[in-house]
Amino acid sequence: MIYSKETARETANNLLQIKAIKLSYSTPFQWASGWKAPIYCDNRKTLSFPEVRNNLRDRMSEIIRQEYAAADVIAGVATGGIALGVLVAQQLNLPFVYVRSSQKGHGLQNRVEGVLQPNQKAVVIEDLVSTGKSSLNAVDALRNSEVTVLGMISIFDYGFDVARQNFDDKSCSLYSLSDYEALLEVALQENYIQKDESESLTSWRKNPENWGRNQ
Repeated sequence: MIYSKETARETANNLLQIKAIKLSYSTPFQWASGWKAPIYCDNRKTLSFPEVRNNLRDRMSEIIRQEYAAADVIAGVATGGIALGVLVAQQLNLPFVYVRSSQKGHGLQNRVEGVLQPNQKAVVIEDLVSTGKSSLNAVDALRNSEVTVLGMISIFDYGFDVARQNFDDKSCSLYSLSDYEALLEVALQENYIQKDESESLTSWRKNPENWGRNQ
């Protein structure tokens, strides 16, 4: 869920301005999952804009101070959550680790890179949550390392029902700086899209797996 409406709108506006998020109803994007979608999100672009990345750092740090004050380590999800996670850890003067998408195939075969201590309390930083599966795989890896995961914070969340269910099933809280609903609201207000496009873009989230099959 979004942490605050004000932050959600501010973040959505920033992502649209720097083209980290692109909307295209007439020419859908092809996702790696095979889904067709009218939206493509590349939050790694935020790193190229100091004002935007610092704003994300500050907002995430604020959430951690208010909601996860017991945190004693920040964990970034590879690869999108690594750089921002480092910025947040630096801001809070906390240790940082990152979680690979899969176990390293050589050397120590680590899944978690960095120094962890048993019973540490971690907040996980992610750039984007869709179904939540890859993000929650990182949570599992940390828990398998005897770390308590307090929760996760992401830049953006599509707001899929399946993601909410997946996070509930893993007993992991999720705060997002912005989400799809806030994005469409800002995009319409700032004339990135028109009203008829907004209605079509809203329909995509209801059935993303089958949307655009005839396009």
